[in-house]
Amino acid sequence: MVAGGAAQARVPAPTLFSIGQVLAKLTPEFPDLTPSKLRFLEAERLVSPARTESGYRKFSQADIERLRFVLTMQRDHYLPLKVIRTQLEDFDAGRTERLAPPARISAATGPAPRRFTRAELLRESGATAQLLADAVSFSLLPASDTYGEEAVTVMRALVDLQRSGIEPRHLRGFRAAAEREIGLVESALEPIRRRNDATSRARMAETAREIASRLAVIRTALVRSALDRIDQ
Repeated sequence: MVAGGAAQARVPAPTLFSIGQVLAKLTPEFPDLTPSKLRFLEAERLVSPARTESGYRKFSQADIERLRFVLTMQRDHYLPLKVIRTQLEDFDAGRTERLAPPARISAATGPAPRRFTRAELLRESGATAQLLADAVSFSLLPASDTYGEEAVTVMRALVDLQRSGIEPRHLRGFRAAAEREIGLVESALEPIRRRNDATSRARMAETAREIASRLAVIRTALVRSALDRIDQ
């Protein structure tokens, strides 16, 4: 006779993982993930690992999936943490059924990002060698033997602009404007940089991304406002 009455199957305790084990599971997908970044995400209330009596963090499988969602939304969709936090709060409150970022081929299992030779870049974008040379000359693209997919997008845009009479030399101010924006971001990050601790260093990348996204909103609004005046 089983003590306590009817026999009951024991429910195994959930498996918990240390920070090192979490990194081993996630860094193949997110190579930039560090212990500091994990602690930063915890400080931002995006994940709440359990603690041992000694104070060590222990992550459940659900915590790992939550981290995977956060990191995917940052990497693939450039969402600020406050937006991701809202999505997590909706999930926790039952307003959404599951955490499911839009599909993306994982770098761990899918092909590596494609690189293009100069000849391939010209063929993919429909640009001429002179247009590419001008783009490099006016700092719209770096001088390189190979380029990523973003360079194809830039060159296609330059091809379309050239049809409207806009040449790379007319865009030299864009680089200067970008440098000014970078200066604003760096100035805003200086108080965080001076703290010189691991959590602050992890916070810098997220803060820079958020500031850049706000600057992009202002820039787009100014251009749209100017276009509205043209239409009048």
